[in-house]
Amino acid sequence: MLTAPNGAQVPLESLARVEINEGPAQVSREMGKRRVVVGINVQGRDLGGFVAELQREVDTKVSLPEGYYLEWGGQFQNLKRALGHLAVIIPVTVAAIFFLLFLLFNSLRFAALIITVLPFASIGGIVALAVTGEYLSVPASVGFIALWGIATMNGVVLVTYIRKLRDEGLPLARAIAEGAAARFRPVMMTATVAMLGLIPFLFSSGPGSEVQRPLAIVVIGGLITSTLLTLVVVPVLYRFFEEERIEP
Repeated sequence: MLTAPNGAQVPLESLARVEINEGPAQVSREMGKRRVVVGINVQGRDLGGFVAELQREVDTKVSLPEGYYLEWGGQFQNLKRALGHLAVIIPVTVAAIFFLLFLLFNSLRFAALIITVLPFASIGGIVALAVTGEYLSVPASVGFIALWGIATMNGVVLVTYIRKLRDEGLPLARAIAEGAAARFRPVMMTATVAMLGLIPFLFSSGPGSEVQRPLAIVVIGGLITSTLLTLVVVPVLYRFFEEERIEP
């Protein structure tokens, strides 16, 4: 019952139809528009690939009324933002490594020679991700950056020693052979210590393991191939990158 200004009682049913229906417990709005959130927890698949497949299915099977639209947010939005940053950071990182190598050796040839270890390292990281069933995520991309730093350091250790032997007057073939043999232990120790330090991350299963495991897989797999190829391929390529000298 409602009370009119003159004191008369007016039945509510004479003004409106009252019904009890099920509806949303809360009506959310953003920028003056109603918003409905649908949440999904993704397990056993990479987030980017799952959302890409879901977007294709929605585009072909879901027809939205006029005025309605979809926005893909949450962790996927954070993933897109992070990948956008990495698209800038990774080329800048490679360029910075090349520039520092040029300053170290004062030679574009030797800087280019050391940069060749980066593909060697990447091969192992990509294969390790494929074998373990992991995906190229943001942590895995960060693992590639860390891997390139270690691989570059090993290449610098090897090439620097070979150049030292050449400056002392050793013939090219002998300097390469002795340099590779002498730097074998330091290069192996550097790679082994890095791998042993990351092994616990491979078996982690608690909170944060989704970040630790891909990073450790990339670094360990990449160090295996980069170490072997650095000790074998870089000495072979060295003779093609060294400036011409008059042999004694």
